[in-house]
Amino acid sequence: MQVTFLGTSSGVPTRSRNVSAVALRLPQRAELWLFDCGEGTQHQFLRSPLRVSQLRRIFISHMHGDHIYGLPGLLASLGLAGQCEGVDLYGPDPLREYLDGVLRASSTRLSYPIRVHPVREAARTGAPLLVDGDLSVRVAPLIHRVPAFAYRVEQQPRPGRFDVERARAMGLPPGPLYADLKAGRSVTLEDGRVVDGASLCGPPRPGGSLVYCTDTTFSEAAVALARGADLLIHEATFAHGEAELAIQRQHSTSTMAAQTALEAGVKRLALTHLSPRYVPGNAVTADDLLLEARAIFPETVLASDFLSLTLDGEPPGRSPGRTS
Repeated sequence: MQVTFLGTSSGVPTRSRNVSAVALRLPQRAELWLFDCGEGTQHQFLRSPLRVSQLRRIFISHMHGDHIYGLPGLLASLGLAGQCEGVDLYGPDPLREYLDGVLRASSTRLSYPIRVHPVREAARTGAPLLVDGDLSVRVAPLIHRVPAFAYRVEQQPRPGRFDVERARAMGLPPGPLYADLKAGRSVTLEDGRVVDGASLCGPPRPGGSLVYCTDTTFSEAAVALARGADLLIHEATFAHGEAELAIQRQHSTSTMAAQTALEAGVKRLALTHLSPRYVPGNAVTADDLLLEARAIFPETVLASDFLSLTLDGEPPGRSPGRTS
């Protein structure tokens, strides 16, 4: 799984940061999932190596404009391309009404089906919002001025690594045979030998896990949802010195995000949804927010537009290509 940030500003875009959108690339199934869709998201796709034609699911955290104003335009463009087989949308109850109103008022007809799934009940009960093959999604309520939700994507454990060198040493020919052995199945060779594929594979590897958490002040529900995740993407709208303002507006500071990561025991934290007040040249910058968070949770990175992070379930320091 690969995460690409398409928008990391809060409220309004800046010269270097667009408003909220995060893409999750699933190369094993040639799919993209999108979390939030602020204004200009489809332009951000054009500036990235991602293929918007692979978009299959969109998860909306809440109904504020900097998280949804790009959605109608993106859906309309997908329809004009004529290649979309359908999109599933997940979000707060008003999402369906919002989309119906915009599409109707603009006389936009989509050439593909969209399926809207309210998430409130799954957030209330803790039941899985979605189970799709080896991936599952759960959702939790956040603390904001309007109903807002965090999402967790989790991949089931994967088979252990196949020992190719040992297989070659045993005289096993490469090809279709390897697929069965990699899956742990037993194979009977032409010479009568029976080879147990499990004996050529290492222990099962954990799947990757991602939590997307914005907009909210510090939330115990977010801590519970993020428990043990590989990557927590958490809003950090304000610096620690403006904690009172953050609480008043029901947003998080850099230190609230770090405290969430620490209590949840995640592997990495990515700060996003930064206020435009922290642009370079001001008294406090985004780098200062990063330092504040790292003082509490050292494995913190500062998200920027087009930053990509790879999730593979490995412990920190063992994952190749962790950032690009």
